[in-house]
Amino acid sequence: MLLDVALPLSLAFIMFSLGYGLTFADFGRVLAVPRAAIAGIVLQVVAVPLVSFLCLQLVDLPPAMAFGVMILAFCPGGVTSNILTKIAGGTVALSITLTAVVSLMSVATVPVLVGWAATTFLGDAAETINVTAIAVSMFAITAVPVVLGLLIRFLAEDFAQRTEALVSRLALILFVVIVVAALASNWGLFVENIGHLGPLLIAMNAVLLVLGMGIARAIGLNGADGVCISIEMGVQNAALGITVAGLVAQVGGIPEYAVPAAVYGITMYIVTIPGIFVLRKVFGEA
Repeated sequence: MLLDVALPLSLAFIMFSLGYGLTFADFGRVLAVPRAAIAGIVLQVVAVPLVSFLCLQLVDLPPAMAFGVMILAFCPGGVTSNILTKIAGGTVALSITLTAVVSLMSVATVPVLVGWAATTFLGDAAETINVTAIAVSMFAITAVPVVLGLLIRFLAEDFAQRTEALVSRLALILFVVIVVAALASNWGLFVENIGHLGPLLIAMNAVLLVLGMGIARAIGLNGADGVCISIEMGVQNAALGITVAGLVAQVGGIPEYAVPAAVYGITMYIVTIPGIFVLRKVFGEA
């Protein structure tokens, strides 16, 4: 099926665009600003799934939808988080570093956490999760494209700088196409569950934004770093969530597990863009 090929290839290009905007120095910032970087990484990898799990205890979602929410929560920050951080006055260098590091870490973290979530939320109805196969697939469609983009940027920096805007625009278009395709493929499920799913995802997004800013300021980070960490927590890689859902289901097309990621791919911008400016006022200007 064309979609089965187009979906991972589209995600691979999106991840390539992330690497295309990176330099090796971006990874060095983990050592240069360890408190901000470590806080951002821990909050993304630990706090986002924990908040999502707790939110799911408050609503009555079908098991497949709940599982889909957790798949989304295991994903790293979205590739557009860097742009939103810049617009909101956050620390862009930190945002780039967090997105890159957590994206590469996700090759190891996501398959293991997905296996746990499948057992927890689907029980006996859970698919047989081949953690190794998912890890290998994720490595091929996430880590490899990021490294490839990074190497091209390193070897042909002038060319990369001239074409970076075009690559980013193409990646954004592919992201929109993936989200639309996921919703279109599961339109009946989307309509049936939007009454519970929409408010849950919006509330979850708002909690993550507040938590990110609040913890950043509580540990003494400046407002710009707080904005960055808040956005990294609130903006997830929905395209990866949709793709992972497909890897788990092992069926043609886009499965129902992908619906939460597709919906969040839209609502996260509706919540995050105004929300981050409100938080800047509440916690003080960045």
